Amino acid sequence: MIISRTPFRISFLGGGTDYPEWYQEHGGAVLGTTINKYCYLTCRYLPPFFEHRYNVVWSKIENSQTVDDISHPAAREIIKYMNIERGLEIHHDGDMPARSGTGSSSAFTVGLLNALYALQGKMVSKKQLMDEGIHIEQEILKENVGSQDQVFAAQGGLNHIQFNQNGQISVVPMTLSRERLQELESHLMLFYTGIRRTAHEVVASYKDQFSSKRRQLRILMDLVQEGVNVLGNGKDITEFGELLHEGWQIKRELGGAVSNPAVDEMYQAALDTGAIGGKLSGAGGGGFMLLFVPPEKRGAMKERFKNMVHVPFQFESNGSQIIFHELEEDFEDIERERANQNVTPFRELKIHRPAEETG
Repeated sequence: MIISRTPFRISFLGGGTDYPEWYQEHGGAVLGTTINKYCYLTCRYLPPFFEHRYNVVWSKIENSQTVDDISHPAAREIIKYMNIERGLEIHHDGDMPARSGTGSSSAFTVGLLNALYALQGKMVSKKQLMDEGIHIEQEILKENVGSQDQVFAAQGGLNHIQFNQNGQISVVPMTLSRERLQELESHLMLFYTGIRRTAHEVVASYKDQFSSKRRQLRILMDLVQEGVNVLGNGKDITEFGELLHEGWQIKRELGGAVSNPAVDEMYQAALDTGAIGGKLSGAGGGGFMLLFVPPEKRGAMKERFKNMVHVPFQFESNGSQIIFHELEEDFEDIERERANQNVTPFRELKIHRPAEETG
C-alpha cells in the first residue's frame, strides 16, 4: 500500500501568464507558495477476490471492470497513461474542497502519478512529476489550465517560477530568512467564499482573448519581479500587500468571470476592515480569498467574516511525497498462473446455492 501527500498552493502574482498559449510567445512568470494543506491518495493493487477490477473512491465510490468505465477523468487517464494492467484500489482525501482555487486538480494528478510510480517500485524526480502532470492535464484531458499548479504540487515551496518561450520552466526558490517568512505568513489570511467554480470555466472567458489582453498580462508579469524584490530585499512588507491589490485589479480586467458582485463586495469589506490587498486564489470566480492584513487587524477581520470559514495555514516546502509505503502480499503470480491454466479468476467465480438447503 502506498500513500502520497501532495500540497495545495496559493498564488500571489503572475497568474494568467502561465498558460502555454501566452508564455510560448511572450514568456511568463508567477510567484506563489505551497501550504500545509494536502491531497492524500492511498493506492494498492486490488486482490483478485472481487467482482470489480477497479475501486476508486473520491466524492463518489466507483467499482468498475475496465479502465474506460472509471468516470473520474484524471484517475482514468493516468492509469491508461501508465499502462497499469492490474486491478487497483484508489482512495482520495483532501484538506481543502475541490474547485476552490488552491490547485486541487493538479495536486490530485501529481499525487496519483507519484503514488502509482511508487506502487511499481519506481522513484521519479519532481521534474518528471511536474512535466507529466502538465502533459496529462493540458494534452490528454484538454483542460483549460496553466502550468503553475503542477509545478507547485510537485516541487513545493515559495517559488519564483519562470515560463520560457521555448517551453522550458525554471523554478527559483525564494531563499528568505525564517524571520522574513514568518513576517509574510503573519500578514496573510485565507477565507473560503463558499462559491465553487472550475478554473476551466473561468479561463474560458478570456483564454481566446490573450492577444487583446497583452497590456494586462505584461503588467502581471512585471508585478512578479516587483514582488520578488520586495520579499528578497528587505523592503517594507506592506508593499507586498499593495502589489497584491494592484495585481487583483488588473486580473479582474482579464474577463467577466474572474470576479462577481459578491466577491467584489467581500473584497471591499476586507479593505474597509484594514486589509492592504488581496485576491482570489487561482483563476478567480470564487473559492478562497487571500487577504494581506496587518497582524493587529487580524481579530477585526475574523469578526468581520465570522460567517465564513477562516483557514489558518503555514508555508510548506516538500512538495509531493510518499509518506507511507508497505509491501503487501503480491497476487500477481496467482493471477498469471490462473490465466495460463485458463482458470476462472476469483472475481469472476459465481457461487450457486440451492434455494433451500435441508439438513
